[in-house]
Amino acid sequence: MIRTLELRGVSVRRGGRLLFEGVELALAAGEACALTGANGVGKTSLLRAVAGLVRIEVGEVAFGGTDPSEARGAGLHFVGHHDGLKPARTAREELDFWTRWCGGTDGDAAGAAEALELGPLLDLEIRRLSAGQRRRVALARALAAPRPLWLLDEPLSPLDAGWRARFGALMQRHLDGGGLILAAVHDPLPIPARSLELTA
Repeated sequence: MIRTLELRGVSVRRGGRLLFEGVELALAAGEACALTGANGVGKTSLLRAVAGLVRIEVGEVAFGGTDPSEARGAGLHFVGHHDGLKPARTAREELDFWTRWCGGTDGDAAGAAEALELGPLLDLEIRRLSAGQRRRVALARALAAPRPLWLLDEPLSPLDAGWRARFGALMQRHLDGGGLILAAVHDPLPIPARSLELTA
């Protein structure tokens, strides 16, 4: 189980351009960190590097002694800026697919649907949902198959004020249970969080 996340001198290059270098972070269980910086500075790329989806040019990502392949395969959720949902599937089909893929149960999926009030949406195709509704379906996977590290890219941007506060409460519950959150944001998170600003 992931108890800590450490970034040690991490540098990432994309398309021949150095996005950032020398990034350092030590995040412990129960802590959240808001990843900030201007558009294009590499916040999404850093999240993807932690998730193992982008190659690190220099440095290391460590998960407190957990093997990186194991940590990335079974210890984290990455919810990107794009929701990653198939438009022709129903919300129920998407939630069930991601729950099973991430090792959750039918009961876990039902609990996530209840927490995010997805019941009236479950039989609707994803393409018929609003941006905020789609984001709630995407975020549900983090509740339906609990994993300690949440990597979130602009998780609250499509949500209204009420849902931002409610998902903030769910984030806090995750932290209270020993989870960790690293979130790329432009607006402040609705929970206490440290800040890591990326610069070009």
